[in-house]
Amino acid sequence: MKALRSSALRLSIGYTCLGLAALALFAAPLWYAWRVTIEDSRMDILQADAQRLTDVFQHDGPEGLRSFIAERIGMQIANERLLLFTDPNLKPLAGNIGAWPANVPVRPGNYTLKLTLDGEPTTVALVHDELAHGYHLLVGRDIAFYVPLERRFWYALIGAVAILLTLGTLGGVLIRRALMARIHVVRATVSAIMQGDLAHRLPTQQMGDELNTLSQSINRMLAQIEQLVHGVRNVSNAIAHDLRTPLTELRVRLEELLLTRPQPEVAFAEIDAAVADVDRVISIFNALLRLAEIDSGMRRSGFITVDLAEVAASAVDFYQPAAELKGSHLQLLRDGPAPVKGDPVLLAQALSNLIDNALKYTPADGHVVVTVTRGADGGVTVTVADSGPGIPEADRAKVIERFYRGDTSRGTPGVGLGLSLVEAIARLHGSSLGLADNGPGLRVSMALGQDTRPIERPAPAAPQRGELQHEPAYL
Repeated sequence: MKALRSSALRLSIGYTCLGLAALALFAAPLWYAWRVTIEDSRMDILQADAQRLTDVFQHDGPEGLRSFIAERIGMQIANERLLLFTDPNLKPLAGNIGAWPANVPVRPGNYTLKLTLDGEPTTVALVHDELAHGYHLLVGRDIAFYVPLERRFWYALIGAVAILLTLGTLGGVLIRRALMARIHVVRATVSAIMQGDLAHRLPTQQMGDELNTLSQSINRMLAQIEQLVHGVRNVSNAIAHDLRTPLTELRVRLEELLLTRPQPEVAFAEIDAAVADVDRVISIFNALLRLAEIDSGMRRSGFITVDLAEVAASAVDFYQPAAELKGSHLQLLRDGPAPVKGDPVLLAQALSNLIDNALKYTPADGHVVVTVTRGADGGVTVTVADSGPGIPEADRAKVIERFYRGDTSRGTPGVGLGLSLVEAIARLHGSSLGLADNGPGLRVSMALGQDTRPIERPAPAAPQRGELQHEPAYL
């Protein structure tokens, strides 16, 4: 009963039944054509015999036909032909039928009916011709002559059905065994993963079938799951580590205030520092929530056609006062409109984080250049290049990891979520973040596909200070 519940066996049974149905549909018209062809050819032969005997009657008269029939009956195999020649009163004159059959109509025609021959009921085909002067002629043949051929046809059909059933059953068993072997491997892999071995994978082949393709897809899914699990684990550890410092500082300040009860000016200064610590903790949680929202793909519903050049111009205008205050040069280069399909708020967020990071690590009299270009294929690339210390090539793949802090950023505020947020936004828009050496400094680029439709609504004008959403500098 367990084997009958197998999908492979049921599929084999289904294909076997389909093969039987196809065989039946093939045999039915073949059998019909056989019967029609045999009956037509049989009647044609009988009519040809009747016409030959009629010609003898017309040429030699009744006596000549009677002699011809007697001679022919003496030469043929018993009951090979059924012949009867009668006078107008249906009295037999010649032939191998003793009397006019009672169930043969008097009028001429072709008939298939049962006659008693040698005491045995026999189905025969008859041609009845009425000759000149009222004479009658019957020419017939026992249709059992073709029965062996019909029997061979049915034997062949039954043999084909038996072969089809045997091969179908055998194929079902073999297919079931093969599938069960593959399923056993999948079950073992799933069991290993359930027991904590996230690195376990399904075996695959370079050239395989559909199941091999499915195994490859499952392996990619497992790799993604493993990466997400490790990412969650690392993020959890990083959150615990990075939140412990501001929370510890907050507790120490509050405890010191409680114990020392200083003057109001000192107390308010400590309270202000405590508020900054709380803001830092809140900003970390806000950034993580924003990353989770972006990773889930929920923000795709807000995609519209937006001019990325205008978004970049707004971001540059927003950070221009900060650049002037530091003594750095912030510049925008663009060659016209750059329409893309995306979320304008998230794209502004990404550009703000990139410009903020560039200004943070660029020294006084340094340069930060934001470039928006359109490629030959219509794609749009935005690049933020600075003249800071840059990032070593070995660390470039790590800086987009959440909470990662390189050696060059140890002395600057932040927890390592800025580039992670930009990378998540780029991934949401079907792009990726590219990091390269600017000699000196860092060049960060993000390429997006062009949207050739008219811009649905104008990009927001250059915002007043505080309008443009961006991550705080310490992210």
